Amino acid sequence: MRERGIGRWIVAIPMALLALATIYPMVFTLNVAMKSRREYVLDRFSLADHLTAANIADAWNSSGLGRYTFNSVLVTAGSVALLLLLGSMAGYAFSQLTFRGRRWLFLVCLGALMIPFQVIMVPFFRVLGQIHLLDTHVGLILAYTGQFLPFTIFLMTSFYSRIPAEVVEAARVDGSTTLGVYRRIMLPLGRPALLSVGILNALFCWNDVLISLLVMQSEQHRTLMVGVTALRGQYSDNIPLFAGGVLVAALPVIAIYLFFQRQITDGVTAGSTKG
Repeated sequence: MRERGIGRWIVAIPMALLALATIYPMVFTLNVAMKSRREYVLDRFSLADHLTAANIADAWNSSGLGRYTFNSVLVTAGSVALLLLLGSMAGYAFSQLTFRGRRWLFLVCLGALMIPFQVIMVPFFRVLGQIHLLDTHVGLILAYTGQFLPFTIFLMTSFYSRIPAEVVEAARVDGSTTLGVYRRIMLPLGRPALLSVGILNALFCWNDVLISLLVMQSEQHRTLMVGVTALRGQYSDNIPLFAGGVLVAALPVIAIYLFFQRQITDGVTAGSTKG
């Protein structure tokens, strides 16, 4: 019993330190956002004298964060919808259908997971420019879809591989076509995986800066994360205002983590087991 108790402490102490290291930056940012500029200059680490949301309101009203938020919501929703549609179809095909080159195509998708975006950034930019999709919402949606589709296909294939082949065969015996099996069997059974993968992809798209900065070149088309990054240079002498903008960008992500912790964990571990 003593050895078991010591083992728990050995695990609990590093995990507690890791949790503290994760929570402290958020608490510090919240505290700074509640300060006036004078309070921050006098002592940046002290607690705010008065709790006020003035900096958050100023960041929202004077910095265009409302427009940036709309851009982020539009692009994220469009990208996630397209990713779930294509990823679920491809996962169904790779896991339940038999066709020539299936294994090789799936290996190509896995190989795409290993290629960093920085490697293809230059040709990617040139191709988008040639088809006139730079600085457009459609261009960014397609960019996110291409970047995160291999990950989506991998997780959906892993999930659909757990569904017994007898279920699909029974549906075909009843007269369902390949598309009918996908619509009536695979989509309903795949709801847990679709929810998990959708949440993960939403977080990826929402938090992205590099791809959005590359595609969206005009200020009016910026996404929220790029807009908040620009605040650092625009308000370098007003750190509390910048902290307010950071909170605006972080709150949706924090809310998603709080409400969908189980689904996020299931999505991360979807491909770890089979059977």
